[in-house]
Amino acid sequence: MSAVHVVVTTLTAAWVGFSAYSVLTRAKWVVEPLAEYGVPRSWWPWLGAAKAAGAVGLLVGLLVPVIGILAGAGLVLYFVGAVITVLHARSYVHIPYPLLYLAPVIVTLVLGVTA
Repeated sequence: MSAVHVVVTTLTAAWVGFSAYSVLTRAKWVVEPLAEYGVPRSWWPWLGAAKAAGAVGLLVGLLVPVIGILAGAGLVLYFVGAVITVLHARSYVHIPYPLLYLAPVIVTLVLGVTA
């Protein structure tokens, strides 16, 4: 495992963890768009938990690679779903936001698969 893989994975996990924290604490700048997209409030804790689990899974993957790969794949699906949700809501100006999370997750996944 390379130092680049460790650094990228750690930074990505922190970034996704921040996103989880933002949903779980109902940061206004996060939950207002969720409400606008039509995401039910009852889903918000589950979405935050999924992101938190993914972030932890990426870190665990540094020791148990298959966990990191599965966490990365799950997070890719999560953030692709987020992009689709934004598109479905026709909130095109918000498309960059889930992409800012999706891109580093993809890089981390690729690094994990090729390590």
